[in-house]
Amino acid sequence: MANTNKTNNKTANSQNKGKAEWKNLGAKRFKWFFLIACAAGIAILLTAAKSMVMEKDYWEGVRKRFTRNNQTIQAERGNIYDCNGKLLVGSIPVYRLYIDFKVYGPDSAANAKVQKWRNEEFDAKRDSICEGLHEIFPEYSTQWFKDRLQKGRDKQRTCQIYPYPVSFEKYKKCQKLPLLREPILRGGFHGDRIVQRAKPYGSLASRLLGTLERDSDRVPKNGIEWLCDSVLRGKDGISHRTKMRNANVSLTDEAPIDGQDVVTTIDVDLQDAAEKAIRAQVENLNAEMGVVIVMEAATGDVKAMVNLGKGSDGKYYEMMNYAISKRMEPGSTFKTASIMVALEDGVITPETMVETGNGLHIMHGAKMKDWSYGGRGGFGLIDVKTVMEQSSNIGVSRLIDDHYGSNPTKFVDGLKRVGAGIDLDIPFKGSQNPRMKRPGDATWSKTTLAWMSIGYESLLPPISTCTFYNGIANNGKLVRPRFVKAIMQDGIVTEERPVEILRDKMCSDKTLKQIRDILENVVSAPNGTGKKARCQFRVCGKTGTAQIASGRGGYRNGQVEYLISFCGFFPAEAPKYTCLVCIQKKGLPASGGGHCGPVFKEVAQFVMATGMNHRNPSMAADSTSVMIPEMANGNIQETINSLQSLGIKAPKTTSSPSPTWGVCEQNSTGISLTPQSTTAGEVPNVIGMGARDAVFALQSAGMKVDINGAGQVTKQSIEGGTQAKAGTRIRLTLEQK
Repeated sequence: MANTNKTNNKTANSQNKGKAEWKNLGAKRFKWFFLIACAAGIAILLTAAKSMVMEKDYWEGVRKRFTRNNQTIQAERGNIYDCNGKLLVGSIPVYRLYIDFKVYGPDSAANAKVQKWRNEEFDAKRDSICEGLHEIFPEYSTQWFKDRLQKGRDKQRTCQIYPYPVSFEKYKKCQKLPLLREPILRGGFHGDRIVQRAKPYGSLASRLLGTLERDSDRVPKNGIEWLCDSVLRGKDGISHRTKMRNANVSLTDEAPIDGQDVVTTIDVDLQDAAEKAIRAQVENLNAEMGVVIVMEAATGDVKAMVNLGKGSDGKYYEMMNYAISKRMEPGSTFKTASIMVALEDGVITPETMVETGNGLHIMHGAKMKDWSYGGRGGFGLIDVKTVMEQSSNIGVSRLIDDHYGSNPTKFVDGLKRVGAGIDLDIPFKGSQNPRMKRPGDATWSKTTLAWMSIGYESLLPPISTCTFYNGIANNGKLVRPRFVKAIMQDGIVTEERPVEILRDKMCSDKTLKQIRDILENVVSAPNGTGKKARCQFRVCGKTGTAQIASGRGGYRNGQVEYLISFCGFFPAEAPKYTCLVCIQKKGLPASGGGHCGPVFKEVAQFVMATGMNHRNPSMAADSTSVMIPEMANGNIQETINSLQSLGIKAPKTTSSPSPTWGVCEQNSTGISLTPQSTTAGEVPNVIGMGARDAVFALQSAGMKVDINGAGQVTKQSIEGGTQAKAGTRIRLTLEQK
């Protein structure tokens, strides 16, 4: 028993000893693990501290190379076209030129070597570089370029070589110069591509089309650019740059959506004719401003709108959209509305007689004069038709004052009823609605009604007067002026803008016929004030001459200014178009019929004949001369029209009916036109065309066009006849012939 106990005690002691040894061993292991973990933690902290402090620049560079940086991909702004599809405003790529004198990137032996080479190369080739730049940009001297680039070289910074965006053609020329021909990482030269708005027709209708604040920001200032900005601007995309296989690669995250195109109501050929006609007259009169509006009767489409103002240099520019934003007293063109109200109310007829006396009549203590007073004398007792034919102030004011003097509100309400001076709410920036007085206003006086009836004491923008006359032309249906016809995407109409009717019927058919007969008599009568607006076809219209008030100084503050005008429609038997011409000038002579009538006539005859009167060049030739001008490839019908207007027999085309586009060939016997046919998806051949025709032909085929140079097309990047999808970009090279 004792031995057994001893054995058990030994076994227990042995087990306890083993447990103690394992416990000690575990403690030692934990101690070592703890020490190792602490050492690792300290090492990590030291490494992190080293990376954060000592290697900060290096790791920052790594982060920049691999971190996603979102960049905007600029959407291409949509184009603006005239009603016939001719490009009025488009977007073209241009380039800002820079050279980096500092090599950017991590400090390394390789970059230091490139930096040294770049500095030495510039120092050695500076003269030849600057001379080459002067040849490309002759407006700046070689020394100017030397000074500009040397500053960048001295300060080791990025230098803009030329202060303005340049064409792709000039950008490529710069790439042929020493140092600038090197790859960007070696030479530092690069061009930043931006898209800039361009107008193929220059300043034509520029106030209506509008401008942008800054090309880079694409912020519209006014005009259709502002009105349709949400449609034109499109939606920008997003991309990022990343490092792949030692190269920076740009990856697209969200593709841009290009802006849609806007089709306006403007006819660019009519716009050009109207501008030439009014420009000649305002220059001859040394006027302050001139406006022409041509409107299609049935739709209210504004086919032409010219706004010329005299600059400080005495020349005329499209400075302000006077047609919609300048309120003025309309003068005698407003008499039509006054007589129309009286006819509609039945208080007068065209045969109603009124006494005008010797041309001077006292109305409520104020002098009312006719234009004939002091010269030929008054008109005496005359009927309403003669009152309008002679534009008698006394006649109109007496008729209105006699029948509405006791109830002027009825007259003012009548004006609104027939659509005279109503709010048009033109959606352009800066547009103005008419300002018409009403009885009870603080400025209403006992003479207001009489003077209001002849176009004073009311303020109307020219577009309001034109719209009113257009309603008379449109069988009494008054429509809101329309400037945009449709929205297109890749040549397909996505939205059509409807005609908006303001008055279904301005007056009865009887009154409408009476007022039309009266307005035709103003032009056709032997002594009518509108006789200088007569054409080979029948015309209706009314003259206007208003003295302009000068603020608080009234009508006697300094030199007197006049607003002279003529508004009419044609042809009288079935009116299609309405035209308003108004001119603001200082001093006499000032005659709406004498000065604005001829401009109206020129515009109206252009519309009806689809061409202007040109002097026949054969008058300057002898009997052996063959007066056939050089013609470019392009629009066949325009070529035929141009030749016919010059008195040259139009050539016959080689097929019938003729396609729109063709090749023009000239020989000793005359001119032949070979039509060019293209099928859907086929690239037109535009070699030999001018920029306008080439762009229209290609964009009609659904293509995007880039233009380099000026003159006629000598090269196109995709050959004619090649199959191409809509939206394909094509580059044209133009040269002067």
